[in-house]
Amino acid sequence: MRSTLVVHPPLVLDRDGPAPLTHQIVTGLRGLVESGALRAGDALPSTRALAASLGVARGTVVTAFEQLEAEGYLVATRGSGTRIAQVRARRAPAGARRR
Repeated sequence: MRSTLVVHPPLVLDRDGPAPLTHQIVTGLRGLVESGALRAGDALPSTRALAASLGVARGTVVTAFEQLEAEGYLVATRGSGTRIAQVRARRAPAGARRR
């Protein structure tokens, strides 16, 4: 298992866009996991540190982390921080065509 601390995930937020900031953080981190940029075992910064680096409220990051944990992308352990979970390949929905 990797234990690299990801200090500054390459997340870019569009403050003028229609998507809420929480949604942008969720989709951004989910995309980084699915692309392999973030891998199982990678440690994420604390919610306070990530909120400060993104210039958002800590609650925004907490909500995003909770969503990603519920989806199985993150594993949070009290006292040990938040890490990327072992994510299995997502299957295409039934009936979806492969190209």
